[in-house]
Amino acid sequence: MAEAHSAVAFSFAITHDGWDVNFDREVLYLVWESGLRSWKKRLVRFRNSVHNGVYPGHLQSLYVLWTILVAAHFGGFQIPFNLVHKATAILPGNSTMWQIIACLLAALTMWLSVIFFMRYLLKLLLMYKGWMYESRSPGAKISRKTLLWIAIVKVLSGWNKPKLYSFQGSLPRLPLPAVKDTMKRYINSVRPLLDDKNYKRVEKLAKEFEETIAVKLQRYLVLKSWWSSNYVSDWWEEYVYLRGRSPLMVNSNFYGIDAILMRPTTIQAARAGVVIHLCLKFRRLIDRQELEPIMLQGMVPLCSWQYERLFNTVRVPGIETDKIVHYQDSSHITVYHKGRYFKVLVYSRGRLLQPAEIQVQIQQILDDDSPPVIGEEKLAALTAGERTHWARIRQTMFNRGHNRTSLHCIERAAFNVCLDDQDYGYNEGDPSSLDRYGHVLLHGKGHDRWFDKSFNLCFSKSGFVGFNSEHTWADAPVMGHLWEYVIWSELEIAYKPDGNTIGIVETPPPIPTRLQWDLANEELLKGIDVSYDVAQKLLNDIELKILMYTKYGKGFMKSCRVSPDAYIQLILQLSYYRDAGRFCLTYEASMTRMFREGRTETVRPCTIESSAWVKAMVDPNASIEKKVDLFRKACQRHQLGYQDAMAGRGIDRHLFCLYVVSKYLELDSPFLQEVFNEPWRLSTSQTPHGQTSMLDLKKSPNCVSAGGGFGPVADDGYGVSYIIAREDTIFFHVSSKKSCSITSSSNFVQQIENSMRDVQELFLEYNKLKNGVKS
Repeated sequence: MAEAHSAVAFSFAITHDGWDVNFDREVLYLVWESGLRSWKKRLVRFRNSVHNGVYPGHLQSLYVLWTILVAAHFGGFQIPFNLVHKATAILPGNSTMWQIIACLLAALTMWLSVIFFMRYLLKLLLMYKGWMYESRSPGAKISRKTLLWIAIVKVLSGWNKPKLYSFQGSLPRLPLPAVKDTMKRYINSVRPLLDDKNYKRVEKLAKEFEETIAVKLQRYLVLKSWWSSNYVSDWWEEYVYLRGRSPLMVNSNFYGIDAILMRPTTIQAARAGVVIHLCLKFRRLIDRQELEPIMLQGMVPLCSWQYERLFNTVRVPGIETDKIVHYQDSSHITVYHKGRYFKVLVYSRGRLLQPAEIQVQIQQILDDDSPPVIGEEKLAALTAGERTHWARIRQTMFNRGHNRTSLHCIERAAFNVCLDDQDYGYNEGDPSSLDRYGHVLLHGKGHDRWFDKSFNLCFSKSGFVGFNSEHTWADAPVMGHLWEYVIWSELEIAYKPDGNTIGIVETPPPIPTRLQWDLANEELLKGIDVSYDVAQKLLNDIELKILMYTKYGKGFMKSCRVSPDAYIQLILQLSYYRDAGRFCLTYEASMTRMFREGRTETVRPCTIESSAWVKAMVDPNASIEKKVDLFRKACQRHQLGYQDAMAGRGIDRHLFCLYVVSKYLELDSPFLQEVFNEPWRLSTSQTPHGQTSMLDLKKSPNCVSAGGGFGPVADDGYGVSYIIAREDTIFFHVSSKKSCSITSSSNFVQQIENSMRDVQELFLEYNKLKNGVKS
């Protein structure tokens, strides 16, 4: 085994004849290679740190300025502020060399002053969010203020190509809203959910809270907002994710699906070789910061800090709280196949292995018919069960020997790969095939995914692929960015006619090695079974339906002159009302990445305007004109709520932080208890699409992922994810719990189809009336 081989790479013994030294040249070469690669990465990080530290300036401008000052000084010209003479006065000599050094110090002073001014100016400009609220309808005029802002931002950020983290120092901090503003938004958001009596009760609680303990709680948040990079993100990660003791599987992790309309190959090993290679190329882009930051409207940068933990990352269980551990580098991945774990080196002689070489390694694993050791097959069930249970077992059973070594190998891997021994994917003649596909990616068998890893790549026997991602380290857009890169780049790496990867393997790649375990312990095996039973109960309770809606898409929604996201959210409001007969607290995830270390904010799609439209839709006496008018008003209100959330004017993250402070101070608040006792029965999220400039759907219309999904947040609610994939295609992923008698994913999907049809017919009828054509 590789571990044993490494242990004897270098050894010595004292004999009667002197020193007896033995070493393995191959293993020592691997050690040397690993160290060399590590130092190269350090040098690259240092170079990038210098580049990012002076951005939007350029290091070469310092040399130009130095040259100009030297020429001006020796040419007898006066240097501003007499900087050269002041620098010469503090130097030990006055020779020509010292004068040149004085010019360097003067140039450095002037250059740094300009750089810091530019960075601070850019930071002030990025605080402006008025551009978000400008009308984008055809023919709409942009205000002079916004035009001036656009011009200055383009000048500052456009003359030097940014790296991935270049804008981090220029991003503004997330603003802390006033308690009064948050209370006003909250009261308006719950109005459609409450009758008059309960609304007055909540209004009274909110007013009491605002006038009493909220004043003290807000003071602490003001201090935190001044001191920390982001007043929300660290608490959000700790209290929402890491302190959660329930299983990650279904409850926290999410999944993503392949580009189902494309079948590049049906060979499992070949597809795995290409996708693994592309993932590692994406990691290299991150390490070298060659991945350009995402820019809204081509001008406003989004925070990139979440990319740091995309690879080489694991969530380690703890008794009371977990922790995220990120390793700076990893030269291997781990692979699970038929109950066995393998370590696969993906670098050889200082270079990343090519797809054909990785295919050879994967095929060697597929051809290996060795059986799993006792307990190995269901070992990953520990990561699918209760966190405290897994933490105790990890501390007692994985603290030494083979178990410790192999566990660290998995946790330090770039990511985990699951070579499934079952077939799944998309069958055009069988719509339920997508449901099975989603189930496999969301939870698998409950023991064949290492749910603690940042992400698992899952490959079916026929070459379909997907991923299961842990949620603590980042939000879905980061995985979505990786997935877009993989899917699109795969078009450039063609396969042979027989489905294998292109390329010649001249030198055999490193052979995969089995990880060694010592699991034949009654207490350990019992612990695995306990987690496995928890996982089975959880996964068997999930009903997941995936709808591929192809009757219309983004094109028709835009023709209605509304935001496609607002359109879909109103569809979901109508669908839920028809399904449950009432409105519910609805969650839609929005991002706050225009601010440093920003993650998400909640948009509340159930508004006074949306509820009025839904009631009109179920009212047979409501006119077509009224329904359309209410629909557009509701869309405008939703769009405003989304913009407020992105601009740091949301409701829920502010209330969450106030709640955390109240717990620290041991202050009880009936209002905060009211807020956090109401479950999110409809939790929704739009899968981001088109994050990379590489994506060109006109050129390759089928090169689009079917999106992904997650489990329901509430036991009596739905988890709904959607992706507006093309002009004529939308995917909906709907999850619920079978144990709840009042929810059904099948029924909800049917309601979505009905609502999509009804709204389309509404606008078609409206257009006929508008054009003077009788129905």
